[in-house]
Amino acid sequence: MPEMQYRLRWPDAVETDCYSPSLVIQDFFETGADYPLDDFLRRLREATAIAAERVRVKYGFPCPRALAQLRAIETHALRFKDQDQARVVMLSFTFAG
Repeated sequence: MPEMQYRLRWPDAVETDCYSPSLVIQDFFETGADYPLDDFLRRLREATAIAAERVRVKYGFPCPRALAQLRAIETHALRFKDQDQARVVMLSFTFAG
């Protein structure tokens, strides 16, 4: 199963490298686009659910790394929950394996 790394820029200009066990993440985000925080999280949850299910079908269990990555992003996003104009930029995608 092709894995993917993606890089985000948060509203405070911090950049984060992230992981997806599936290329499906590219179906939900565009390189260089910025997303309102709530929309970003909605898209990411849906993409992660699909990716985790693909892993479950192939290996018999959902991808724990993808689920941990989602939790880490959700935790990071809490810093910006009170900022009405908070946006997250999808900087890049890189094949990981």
